[in-house]
Amino acid sequence: MGMLHAVQVRRAYEESEESDGVRVLVDRLWPRGLTKEKAALNEWCKQIAPSSDLRKWYHHDPDRFQEFERRYREELADPERTEALEHLRGIARTRTLTLITATKHPEISEAEVLARVLS
Repeated sequence: MGMLHAVQVRRAYEESEESDGVRVLVDRLWPRGLTKEKAALNEWCKQIAPSSDLRKWYHHDPDRFQEFERRYREELADPERTEALEHLRGIARTRTLTLITATKHPEISEAEVLARVLS
């Protein structure tokens, strides 16, 4: 299977860095007010994002993060998301992967859950 490279999480609004490797936006919606140039993304993998229902229910409430993580991991079993996850895993096998999210609290975001799943 081979070791995975680092998988990290960053906010879309932070400056990109050389060490980011492959930058992939994992939000369903494009970050408000962010230009394509500034985002410096390699990809936008919106298929991997949580369902709208789950996102609305969660609303980045820290108290709900554990349950959000559980539900989101269930959603990652959907064929479309499984395929996207395998794609991200493939990148992480060869390069550093940086999962990008617009949320103010990346540590309780879907990007954090994905980083855990991929690590």
